[in-house]
Amino acid sequence: MLNYLVPKCGAALFAACLMVSGATIVNSQAQTSSPAPPPKAPITHEKLWMMKRVGAPAVSPDGKWVIFSVLEPSYEADKDVSDLWMTATDGSSPPRRLTNTKAAEGAVAWSADSRNIAFTTKRESDEAEQIYILDLAAGGEARRLTSVSTGASTPQWRPDGKAILFESLVYPNALDDEANKKIGTERKARKYNVHVYEHFPVRFWNQWLDDRQPTIMIQPLQEGSGPKDVLSSTSFAHTSGFSGVQGETAVSLSPIWSPDGKEVVFAATTERWNAAFAHVGYHLYKVPAAGGTEPTVITPAAGEYKEAVFAADGKALFFKYAPIDSEIYHLERLQRVPWPAGGEPIPVARAFDREVSGYALTPDSRTIYLRTPEAGKENLYRVPAAGGQPSLVIGPRNGGYTALVSAQKAVKPVLIASYGSSVSPLEIVRIDPAARKHTNLTHINTSVAATIDWSPPEHFYFTSAKGRNIHNMIVLPPAFDASRKYPLLVFIHGGAASFNPDQIGLRWNYHLLAAPGYVLLMTDYTGSTSFGEKFAQAIRLDPLKTPGDEINQAVDEALERYPFIDGSRMCAGGASYGGHLANWLEATTTRYKCIISHAGEVDLATQWGESDAIYDRELTNNGPPWGGSAIWHEQSPITYAANWKTPMLLSIGERDFRVPIGNTLENWATLQRMHVPSRLLVWPDAWHWILKPEDSRHFYEEVHAWLATYLKGEVPATR
Repeated sequence: MLNYLVPKCGAALFAACLMVSGATIVNSQAQTSSPAPPPKAPITHEKLWMMKRVGAPAVSPDGKWVIFSVLEPSYEADKDVSDLWMTATDGSSPPRRLTNTKAAEGAVAWSADSRNIAFTTKRESDEAEQIYILDLAAGGEARRLTSVSTGASTPQWRPDGKAILFESLVYPNALDDEANKKIGTERKARKYNVHVYEHFPVRFWNQWLDDRQPTIMIQPLQEGSGPKDVLSSTSFAHTSGFSGVQGETAVSLSPIWSPDGKEVVFAATTERWNAAFAHVGYHLYKVPAAGGTEPTVITPAAGEYKEAVFAADGKALFFKYAPIDSEIYHLERLQRVPWPAGGEPIPVARAFDREVSGYALTPDSRTIYLRTPEAGKENLYRVPAAGGQPSLVIGPRNGGYTALVSAQKAVKPVLIASYGSSVSPLEIVRIDPAARKHTNLTHINTSVAATIDWSPPEHFYFTSAKGRNIHNMIVLPPAFDASRKYPLLVFIHGGAASFNPDQIGLRWNYHLLAAPGYVLLMTDYTGSTSFGEKFAQAIRLDPLKTPGDEINQAVDEALERYPFIDGSRMCAGGASYGGHLANWLEATTTRYKCIISHAGEVDLATQWGESDAIYDRELTNNGPPWGGSAIWHEQSPITYAANWKTPMLLSIGERDFRVPIGNTLENWATLQRMHVPSRLLVWPDAWHWILKPEDSRHFYEEVHAWLATYLKGEVPATR
């Protein structure tokens, strides 16, 4: 175990602070004993994968402490180590490990008095995750609070600190834990194994869905107390189509306490079964914490509701909201409702044409700080809580803030965030809005990052054929020499409602892809987010053609701007929607020497029928496949199979439910039928992403061998 000293930035001991486009980042090297900089080397999969991974911060209400997780990865199965760490928010003491157990901890929640934390984990004889309480003032071991057979998640302290609410996935009509245990035991005893459905959807992202549904439980802290389910007995929870918000790995009601602790606010739908033919509408509801009463709606307008938070003074409820209509994308805008009066939601930043990826209120309830993605970065804005126009606080030159929390009972505002970039692993920082800077509270990976030969992306824009301002990033290889000529790898992001972030990634790491000597080009094509609502919506009725044209135009622009790019040696590749577009390039151009496609669709109709979501695809393509829209045929890459000539590397997770294997097999069959040089990688244990460490390592080996074959003329070793 390593302890990471977090020195204060004193003039006598440490280097001056480095000003970076409005953000100051403290340099941790001492002036008095600066060692020689370590030699730099290209990044390797081992160095990338084995970097410790710093989780999002949880700040104490008094603003004195911050807790975060640190994952110490391993290539060996089940050998990862993840524990909780704590450090002082003023940087006066080094981070220290709080837990040292085999199982990881998550969902940290502070008590209002800043003395205790609650978290979820699975220890010893636990068959499912439970909630544990750790008294930080007294020390000692954490004690288990819950023993729920269906598991416990997302703990939240009641304001008086005497009870905790949490979520659990329970069986229909099971009103207590004994009933859930009985049903669970009966199902385990079945001699057959089958999924049975009467409604859509049947699966989501990486999992088959079952009939369990989320509920809210409340458990007092007194010894011997048990949980009370405040939702399962209501008629509301028995409504056909009832559910919480379906996420990548779990469904959640995201419950929070009302300021007086007498009610619980949560997000839910009774339209789950509409997913086959319409957008699913959600609302915010409230239910008495004592139970026995039906939930009542807070927000009448159907839509998507996320991240509900009460102001510290208890006078307003804030949340992110996106409407549902015939558009395929809407910005999630911040809104507020007076509390407890209720009423029509009021937009906080009505004219702000940017996504709010996260937000934090100050303890005086007057100001809100916003995390806002813009052109690869994630900037910090502020806006009056009563409403107004956001103003930029910090716009880092590189990277940005991926998490943001505020101490709600601090005497003065304390803002804690995660900051990182594609050359700076995420660390915990404290933000000083007045000085427009942040200061590192951790340096978990600082020394490792300093040994890597990598540089931040270069940004450029061009005007597309349709008059749109298109953002791009260029990543240079290690030991870059501008007098040389380098092959080009055109990397295409997924989504399409996404963008290329200036952050370190494991699934597709920019610098690891570039390491053997390639320049990387990344384009935020039409449909990308962080460039305004209309730009993201413009992909509707034009899912592949215009984005593909813009990627090709970006290549032309890069060749003009950067003489070190060799236009005769280029490859294009991507995953998910990036795989869709890679397949489109196979169908529509021969300018690339090779193409790489992971989890990419080749036939729009096949994707509609096999995927876990279908209605958005109908909106994108102007109706169902049988509705007469030409888009289904004209923008399917397989339509142009007679033109396929470019060698392709195909990759797919066998258990992928978002872009199922059928598309890749159809692609593979076509390539083989057309005698196109091709290679197929099927990952039996992978879902939409390749996450197992050795699978990931071999994936990069395959990609690099493919690039070397077609961009460098090398004969790969036997694979």
